[in-house]
Amino acid sequence: MTRSFLLALFALVLINSPLCAADQSFLNQTAAEKQLQGETVLLIGGPALRKWEDLREAGHQHDRWWANFVSATNIRTRELIKKGVKPNSIVWLAPRPSYAARQREDGKPYTTWISDLARKNGVRIQWFSTATEVLNYINKGQKRSSFPIVQFEYFGHSNKHAFMIDYSSRISGASMVFIHQRDLKMFKRRAFHPDAFIMSWGCHTGESFSKVWKREVGIPMWGAVGKTDYVGCGRGELPSLSEPNDKWVR
Repeated sequence: MTRSFLLALFALVLINSPLCAADQSFLNQTAAEKQLQGETVLLIGGPALRKWEDLREAGHQHDRWWANFVSATNIRTRELIKKGVKPNSIVWLAPRPSYAARQREDGKPYTTWISDLARKNGVRIQWFSTATEVLNYINKGQKRSSFPIVQFEYFGHSNKHAFMIDYSSRISGASMVFIHQRDLKMFKRRAFHPDAFIMSWGCHTGESFSKVWKREVGIPMWGAVGKTDYVGCGRGELPSLSEPNDKWVR
């Protein structure tokens, strides 16, 4: 086990600070508190490649740290388990090509580290390559009549209209793997518990995506009006709103 691996795993696993931001108090209304029986799905976006982001001006670059979204997912997972969610009812959906591309760029075994981290938490990991695989898992990855989704959260890049799962990985500033709000009609309502907790931790999803989600899926989704910031993940904090006038809405 290399020193780099140990340092990376230490940074990801040992962070377990409680939420402290007042604007996230609504997280106390999650499926864990409602004691809903079913699956918790945490969708993880992929990191941008440095070869693209280094072309941007300082202050406008993304993902200098490869593990922004993995770290946030890990923090949330540990919090949910602490609240009583069974680890074997949690699944991480992660885009293998995005992390494989970044690991080739950095020369680090990121996909192995992510799998090891999921195993350490006792949760399942489901790797995917396309948005269709995500849609299929949501709809029929489990027998949804007896094991509905009670919690769904997204950690990754987004804009007001889409989850941009592989943003700036294959193409600079763009996504080839995404879930657009026009795709939400393909989600089956019966895949979700009617009282499920739904949240996007990406930028701007509260400006349009959340509204379409409610219309198509029938369950409110919390999203940000404005940008979200993942810098606190290194301190064990979940993503926060970037500006004082930003807000969480559903």
